[in-house]
Formats: sequence, C-alpha cells, structure tokens
Amino acid sequence: MTKQEIIEVFQKKYGVDNPEVYTSPGRINLIGEHTDYNGSFVFPGAIDKGMIAAIHFNGTDRIKAYAIDLDESTEFGLNEEDLPKEGWAKYIFGVCREIIKRGGTVKGFDTVFTGDVPLGAGMSSSAALESTFAFALNDLLNLGIDKFELARIGQSTEHNYVGVKCGIMDQFASIFGQKGHLIRLDTKSMEYAYFPFDPKGYKMVLLDTVVKHELASSAYNKRRESCEHAASTIAKRHPEVVFLRDASMDMLNEVKSEISEEDYMRAKYVIEETQRVREVSDALERGDYETVGQKMYETHHGMSKLYEVSCEELDFLNDVAREHGVTGSRVMGGGFGGCTINLVKDELYDSFIQDAKAQFKAKYGHEPKVYDVVIGDGARKL
Repeated sequence: MTKQEIIEVFQKKYGVDNPEVYTSPGRINLIGEHTDYNGSFVFPGAIDKGMIAAIHFNGTDRIKAYAIDLDESTEFGLNEEDLPKEGWAKYIFGVCREIIKRGGTVKGFDTVFTGDVPLGAGMSSSAALESTFAFALNDLLNLGIDKFELARIGQSTEHNYVGVKCGIMDQFASIFGQKGHLIRLDTKSMEYAYFPFDPKGYKMVLLDTVVKHELASSAYNKRRESCEHAASTIAKRHPEVVFLRDASMDMLNEVKSEISEEDYMRAKYVIEETQRVREVSDALERGDYETVGQKMYETHHGMSKLYEVSCEELDFLNDVAREHGVTGSRVMGGGFGGCTINLVKDELYDSFIQDAKAQFKAKYGHEPKVYDVVIGDGARKL
C-alpha cells in the first residue's frame, strides 16, 4: 500500500486529512539463528517489505487502532490494566507502555496500519510493527530515545505483552537496516558492522512452506531454558562464561554428564553456529559466496538435528535445494514452519524454483510461496 493509499484509509476512518506516515521493514537473517538470546552473533538485513502506519494525535488519552489487513478495530487506554484483547493490538499497546516505563509521555492517537511482510514466514512482521510505532512515537513526540533503545522497546514488548522471550535481532534489523548491506551484530556487546551484500551471479530467495506448526512459542522458550541451563552449568567451572557464546565445545564436553542430552544438543548447536557466523563474516569480506552457502547447509543440519526446530516440509525443501546444486539453503527464523532461505546461482534459479514448487505440491498438496529478497532500509518517516 502506498503512502497516499494509507492516508485515504485513515481519512475515511477518522475524518482527519493530515496523518503522519511511518514504515519499518521485516528482515531476513543470513546466518546466526537462535544465537541472539545466547549473547552471540547474528547476520540480519532489512528487506523491502514491511509495515506502514498512519498516525495522528487525537487530543485524548486513548488509542484507536484499525488493522487494515484484518479489517479489525479496537480502542484502549494507556494504563497497564487497559491491555487490549486483540493479539495485534498488544504490540501497539506494549510499545506505548514500554515508552512510558522509560519516562516518556505518550498521548492518545488514531492509527491505521497495513503490511506486506508475509505473516508466519519468519520475516518478523511483529518486529516491523513494533519498530514502526516505536520510531513514529519517538519522532512525533521528540522523545530523544536512541535507536538501540527503540529496538529494546520492541523486544520488551514481546517479553512483557506477547509472551515470547525473543532476542534483540529482529527489532535491531528493523531499526538499523541499510539498503544493500547485511549487519553483523554482536548481541553481547551490541557492537555491529555493516557488510556490503551484493552477490553478483546469485539470487537470494525465500521459499515459504505456508506451514506453521503449533507450540512454536512454548518450544522456543523451552530451548532458551536449555541454553541457559547449559551455560550456567559451564559457568560453575568457568566463571567467565555468561552466555553460551562464551563457551567452547571443550567446556561443554566437560559438563556433558551433568546436563540432559537435550540440553547438550541445544548447546552444541549454538556453540557451532557462533563459529559459523565468524566464518561467514570472513567469507563475505572475500566475496566467497560458496563458503557462505556451505555454512548455510551446516546451519540447517544443526537446526534440524540438534536444535530440532525444523519440520518435514522445511527439510524437504532443503533436500530439493541440495539436489539442484543450490549454493546454500537453510531454515530461516524460529523454525517449526515458515521459510527456507536460499542462495542460488542465476543459471539454476528458474529450474530450481520450478522443480521445488512442483515436487512440494506433489508431496504436500500446495505450492510453496516464493519471495525474492531485496535488502532495504530500516525504520523511517515517509
């Protein structure tokens, strides 16, 4: 939806002609999955799909919001007891509450919003929504909140109002994204660096299984607990270990008998994934996309067999990619459905997409959706 189109929806809904319009993107993550809450590295990039919202202060202490894509409206206040019942509205409410908790003053506003980030595809539509409102309110109210804190406001919204104990990556990428660049973020120190991403001769494409298995958020929280338990067990012998990112395989093997097999597998994946991100950083600096692709396949294997967040449909698409000589492929995002991210040589692209769609449909009864990836800019006013 264009800026003008969303303004027209706003005008019809609230009778106001001059709302301000803001947008924030979803994200992809090249490598570094389930590492952000382990104090390790991630490698996201903002994409050219996101959320867009029109906002206008209404002179009250209440918020009226309309979700265009769902055709649902709600209204709520700004106090803790005013938590709305609609799932989507909790993101907007949470952002307002987190700003207030940090000493910011939020005024009532009217808003309409829409998005073209595919829901459930692992591209973080929720972070795009949080970042849109955090960025907009900070800008409109001159709150002076820095960009890191805007990302943390989105993360705290997930923790405190949605019930997902996510890391910082999604919101960070949505706020800090830069066209034509991926960002390596150290989630322990919060140091980050932009890496030019222009894989000449390759395309980056997402294949969406259109599958979302249940229990994703509870399974996510369980894996986080496994990682924290492994890290705290290692820390009894090695006090310098705060997160799993600080641990080596030797340290993990020392405590193998003291933790469950499940905790061991989860920790092994995270420690190995941390090393893979370092290797991909070096490969990108050399323009060595073959090594990048090899590491993507290793990540998929780890997420499927050690972290156990893949599913049959994702593994099937990964196998099809390997059979077609695709340079790199892996499950992207939290897992349990969603997309594979694929690095494909230009000359293989058409046959790979055609065969992946046909084979997937023959097995599962529907085609995967195909999203070409373009790396775009972060949160901004339109």
